Amino acid sequence: MQLELLIPMTDSDPDLQPAEDTTLHEDRLWRDDGWTARVIKNEDDDGWAVQMIKDGEAEPALTGPWTMGRDKKNPKPLDPNAFRTLVKTASEVLRRHEQQRHAMLHKDFTVRADGEDVTVSLDIVPDEDDPYADLKALDSFGALLAHVRVSAGFKLSKTSAQAWVDNDFRKPD
Repeated sequence: MQLELLIPMTDSDPDLQPAEDTTLHEDRLWRDDGWTARVIKNEDDDGWAVQMIKDGEAEPALTGPWTMGRDKKNPKPLDPNAFRTLVKTASEVLRRHEQQRHAMLHKDFTVRADGEDVTVSLDIVPDEDDPYADLKALDSFGALLAHVRVSAGFKLSKTSAQAWVDNDFRKPD
């Protein structure tokens, strides 16, 4: 006997609704390919600025100056080439931000133990309530040799990595 679980479908479930086409191409507002470009009045001077906001994000990924139109009063309208350039630039800003975040939260060093290379890595988990870090040792083939949870403030250096390995992977103080 086969049981079938029936889950009621409701119109309010967004996953069950067809994706809306939110493409919009106006002089000061473009929405396409997961991005929104919005031309706004520059608060700092008489000019204009453009904001690039990735879909689902509350804050702009990029805000920069925008070109004045021919009348030297209103902004130049957005166009396909400008939008593509803005998407590329904003994507690069996000990629660099993510690389910087990764560099802040991850470190690794390779040390020697019994004539073999051992890679010691520290990955900080920035939990709001209980931040911590994972300290791991991997052999040259990537197999896990040891793993301990340490304070998020633990400072990994080549010296501390070597000391941990030499101390048979006992949890550091």
